[in-house]
Order: sequence, then C-alpha cells, then structure tokens
Amino acid sequence: MLGTAYAGPAVLNLHQDIDPKSPTITIVHHGDRLDIVGQRRRSWYRVRTVKGIEGWTSNSQLLDSGQMARLRALAGETAGMPSQGAASTFSPLNMHSEPNRLAPSFAQLAEHEKFDVIAHRVEARRTPPKRELIPEKPKEVKAPSKKGKSKKTEPAPPPPPPVAAPPPPADTAPVVSDDWTLIRTPAGQSGWVLTSAIYLQVPDEVAQYAEGRRITSYFSIGKIKDGDQQKDIWLWTTSDALGEDHDFDGFRVFTWSLRHHRYETAYIQRRERGFFPVLAKTGEFSVCLEKPGDMRIRKKFTLVGNAVRPSGDSPCDKTADVDAPEQNLAVANAPEPVARAGFVDRVKGRVNALFGRKH
Repeated sequence: MLGTAYAGPAVLNLHQDIDPKSPTITIVHHGDRLDIVGQRRRSWYRVRTVKGIEGWTSNSQLLDSGQMARLRALAGETAGMPSQGAASTFSPLNMHSEPNRLAPSFAQLAEHEKFDVIAHRVEARRTPPKRELIPEKPKEVKAPSKKGKSKKTEPAPPPPPPVAAPPPPADTAPVVSDDWTLIRTPAGQSGWVLTSAIYLQVPDEVAQYAEGRRITSYFSIGKIKDGDQQKDIWLWTTSDALGEDHDFDGFRVFTWSLRHHRYETAYIQRRERGFFPVLAKTGEFSVCLEKPGDMRIRKKFTLVGNAVRPSGDSPCDKTADVDAPEQNLAVANAPEPVARAGFVDRVKGRVNALFGRKH
C-alpha cells in the first residue's frame, strides 16, 4: 500500500484503466476510505476499497487525510452557527470542500434546493495546496567511508553577495478573485459555493425594494396582524456588488402598514462596512460594523411597535477565516487533527453571551 485517500465527490466511479471512458469497476461515495496501491502518469491512482475491489481514478477526485478531517470538523462546527437566511440555487450547483474552484466537489445541490447561508469570503484564484496522498519516503543518509585518510581541503571561497530581485513588471495581470458563500444543508453538510450562483429567498413583496442591491442576509424579527393575515417584520442586509471584503454595506427594516396595506421602511442605514453574523430574534437584532481605527462594534436595536430604536453597543470580535489552516498529514493512518478554536467557536461564544445562553 502506497498511501490512504478518501473519495471526494458524492459519487465516484473507479475505472478499469486510466482512461476516464474505460468501463466502471465499482462506485464509491464521498468520504469512503481508499487504499492507494498503484500510480501511473502522476495523476492517476489505483485504489482499493474496503471490500477489496481495485480500480483507477484521477488524483483530483481524492481527498487526503488532512482535507477529510477539516471537512468533517467544518460540518460539526457550523451545526450551531446562526443562519443568515435561507437560500436556493438557480440550477444544479457543486459544493466544494474549500473556497477554490479546483477544490474537490463532494456534493451537488439540486435546482431550487434550499439551504442556510452561514458565512462569506472573497478568495483569490490559486492552485490548491499540495496534498499528501502518498507519503514521501525519508531520504537515506549515507555513512561516511572508512577507507583511506581524509584529505585536507582548501576552505571554500565566500559566497557571492546576494543580487537584488528585479522589480515586478509594470503590466502585472490583476489578481482574479471569486466570491464564496459557506452554506449548511438540511442534512447537515457544510461546504463552499459560488455566491453568484445562489439567491436568498426573501418574499417578492419585500425583495422588490432591493433597488439593484444584492441581499446578503434576512430575518423575521416580528409579526403584525392585518385582518386574517400575519405579516412578518423583515430585517435584511445588502451589498452593492460581489467581491467586497465585507459582508454587507447597509441594512434595512420593513414593517407592514395597516393603513396602506403594504411594506414600508421603518429603519435604513447605508454606507457601512458590516460583517456576519447578524444576530436576530423577535423584537431585537444586532449588527457588527467596522468603525475608524479598524475597530468593530456590535450595534444593538430593539423593535418598539413599528419603530426601531438603538439599544446599546458592545465589542464585536474581528474573526479569522472560517476553515482551519492548511496542513498535510504524511502518515497514512495518523489520527485526525483536532480543529483549533477559531471563527466558529468565537462566534458561538458571542451568540451565547448576547442571548444569555450557557455553553
């Protein structure tokens, strides 16, 4: 056995030969453990299933132990994260293990399938980090020869002075980035999807007031009875465009007018730099906003009838990246790493503290 890997896609065909059009020997599923027993042309691996069936697959379809551990940890950590709103897809959409177009896709969302929005990130396009599918063999150290006596050698000349690197060319191509959203499915799977391929399911009678802005989160913070109808009081956040290094630049509250029988704006704030999570429940909400000096303040608001009133400020943690740092596990059967406390744990603590819940 050369190493250990895990099936990346939801369904992975193992082929009779290295040609992807060759007959399928067997089918494995996402997360199934596979023993690597052969390699050809660097990019093809012969793997053996737990049932002893062997077949060929491309290395791009496999996850190493580190990637699989991070993906499992991500699903567990996001299980308690506050949803930023229900969303859906325009068409079938791949879920990636990391915010990278070349990262393995381990599940596919069906057209119009519903899921929760959890977090957001803008990531430059790059080659995925090297994986440890086959551990490198330690280099052999040759023992010094005992034959003959050592000869005296002249000291080596001093190395030449370092040469300064030439400045980068003026016409360097701009870095291309993608806008990603971390989502959680009803089945508990968490992964990254391209933000441009999803939309939040805000009711049309409210969404019509978006004025060309992209809705990034939304919440019901109360209800109003109008005859035999119950109308939600909505809070949403919006952004002018994709690719921003913050999660929203404005937020707005809509209440239902009993006089005009339509939605009207109760509160609006624009030209901000806001960050998830937005925390909301019946009668109150809070948003994390960046202030001068790179400070972040969580501003709290209370709903009094149809009016929105500020109700205090508190510190807002400047959170790090959602996923754990890249790591490689060289030993095939090494225990899976324990994810360090990071974005998810700190946000959970903040949510519990604000809503008065114990850990």
